Amino acid sequence: MPSAATLLELETELDATEAPSAPLELTVIIPARNEEDCLHACLQSLVSQSEEFFQLGRDWEILVVDDGSTDRTRAIAQSFPNVTVLDPIFVNGKLEKGWTGKANACWTAAQVARGAWLLFTDADTVHEPGNLRRAIHEAEKYQVGMLSYSPRQIASGLWQRALMPLVFSELALAYPPEKVSNPALRIAAANGQFLLVSRAAYKAVGGHASVKDKILEDVQLAFLAKRRKVGLRFRYAADALSTRMYRSTSAMIEGWTKNLALLFGNCLILAMWRVLDIFLLIGLPFLAWKFRTYGVQYVPLFTAGWLLVLLWLRNLWRFYARVAKSNFPAVDCALSPLALPLFAILLYRSWFQTNILHRVTWKGRNYPA
Repeated sequence: MPSAATLLELETELDATEAPSAPLELTVIIPARNEEDCLHACLQSLVSQSEEFFQLGRDWEILVVDDGSTDRTRAIAQSFPNVTVLDPIFVNGKLEKGWTGKANACWTAAQVARGAWLLFTDADTVHEPGNLRRAIHEAEKYQVGMLSYSPRQIASGLWQRALMPLVFSELALAYPPEKVSNPALRIAAANGQFLLVSRAAYKAVGGHASVKDKILEDVQLAFLAKRRKVGLRFRYAADALSTRMYRSTSAMIEGWTKNLALLFGNCLILAMWRVLDIFLLIGLPFLAWKFRTYGVQYVPLFTAGWLLVLLWLRNLWRFYARVAKSNFPAVDCALSPLALPLFAILLYRSWFQTNILHRVTWKGRNYPA
């Protein structure tokens, strides 16, 4: 089992698949655990690109790793010709200690992948026509071994549409793509929904075995890519693919509870700032009304109420300028103040789960944090 190997041994294992008998240009790897509601659309968007890559099965391949699904995930994957379905490496029917399910599934597929490029993508993504070929050309153009896209996010329901712009605006501020892509800067990030890596770069960073216990394995791989100087490029790519991350509000709450404290080191401070936003955006208008006549009686524009209105408008503009960085539709951004209390609660909840309980839960599995 890979978890018992040293980094040198891991690289030896990768060498064994570096020159397969029938090398391909690309291997697409999809880890899937109970993804029956989205896997078909993902595979359909990928299979439809066969003409551009000539022939699926001859020039490129798709590997789906069924990570212990209890729904129709496997059957859906098997319904697509030339899509190979794999079982992850389990010990006595369970994950080996120290591995996350996604890292284990990705590593399993990487051992048998025949592509010169490996694309790790999630089952909830939908790829635009020509995306795969263009991504390889982009990586080669910028001479990077790792290319990651942040997809166009599709949100449904009031709470998703209001909350997601808040989260992604903070991500855009914490991980600016131009800084992430700058090899001279230490800041690194990647999105596991689309992570394209050359076989040589994957070997250099040690593959998913080197981040086997990381909840955010994509971000950790990005840090390793910069450390090993294999070249990293990261950008928002609405032109390439889209995704609907969460199918329900409860799944969204579970997902961000898992991720927020790991994405933002200043989680509690960030929560306090969002509480301040609540006061500034909601409290200031009430104070302005209460003190509308307080001040110079015959000069209305100099009353405390009008000054509070001006302060409110200034903060409203700054708030929406920040949220606009999320790349969500304007209507969703307009709804985002409604989710400020929920965002603050999730930040605290994530901090508590990660730093006090020292565990996270995702898709029926508990992991140490």
